[in-house]
Amino acid sequence: MVSSSPKLDPTQAALKETLLTPRFYITDFDAAAKLDLSSQEAELQAVLEQMRTDYNRNHFVRDESFNASWDHISGDDREAFIDYLERSCVSEFSGFLLFKELSRRLHGKHAVLSELFKLMARDEARHAGFINKAMGDFNRTLDLGRLTHERTYTFFPLPWVIYSVYLSEKIGYWRYILIHRHLEAHPEHQFYPLFQYFKPWCQDENRHGDIFKVLLRSQTSMWKGWKARFWSRFFLLSVFATHTLTVHERKGFYYALGIDPTEFDAEVIRQTNSTAARAFPSVLDVDSPEFMNRLHHCSDLNLKLTEISGSDAPNWLKVLKKLPLQLGIAGHLARLMFLPSIDAEAVRATVR
Repeated sequence: MVSSSPKLDPTQAALKETLLTPRFYITDFDAAAKLDLSSQEAELQAVLEQMRTDYNRNHFVRDESFNASWDHISGDDREAFIDYLERSCVSEFSGFLLFKELSRRLHGKHAVLSELFKLMARDEARHAGFINKAMGDFNRTLDLGRLTHERTYTFFPLPWVIYSVYLSEKIGYWRYILIHRHLEAHPEHQFYPLFQYFKPWCQDENRHGDIFKVLLRSQTSMWKGWKARFWSRFFLLSVFATHTLTVHERKGFYYALGIDPTEFDAEVIRQTNSTAARAFPSVLDVDSPEFMNRLHHCSDLNLKLTEISGSDAPNWLKVLKKLPLQLGIAGHLARLMFLPSIDAEAVRATVR
């Protein structure tokens, strides 16, 4: 039996930003206060009532199944799982901070939106806290207060926030529900009780995505015209590329669950793209053989970048070695960005 991992400082690691680490965002709060949501009034009231109901208020409570030793999760599997928990916690906490600040800034200016963001912040805080407690089972916890004050915040214009958060919530839904379904069919791979909470978890993600769909569809400029089609493809590709690179960086975690990471990644992307077609004017042709092949090439290049970063070479040499790999990733992504896309508005029109 392997002893518990030595106590490290995960907060210090979480303060370091890389291409794939979840970021903390701020946005144009005045623009949010001026949003006209009248075209989506019925949908807005429906999602608000769902959030007020708080279906998962009693779900995220640790039970006796957590009262065990987790030393049997050891070696690379242990580190891969802790990394998964850490990134997930930072991602949920990032959402909490953004939603909380939006709620505060919109108070007295846009009552419905202020309440919606307050309720979403409630969910994200619940998720982040629950994951942080799970990290404590492995002698790791994040100082979320320190992250709040010391992490760099990135400004995103409001439309970018709406596009990216919508996709973040929907891809989160598909990640959680696919893992849940897999572990239902193969309970022998459920090595930690956190996975038992993935079904209610993904329901929260789905509801949050529905809220951002309402915001997106309320703004004609976000789903009509060439700019809307460009930004739809851009954010889809950004989210999908990040997902592919992250999944393959964490492939040990997925193998521990009995999941093939490449197949899982492709299915999450396929389902998220299909879901986004209900909100976005244009989506990617993810079934094109070139699409996944190029993403896999990006993943291979990214793994080589990781090896270089972890080497003992001087920094200047690392920079030189990384440059052709980074240019290679950029080239693949540029090619994917301009592949023929799917006109989701036209597809929806034929279904009506």
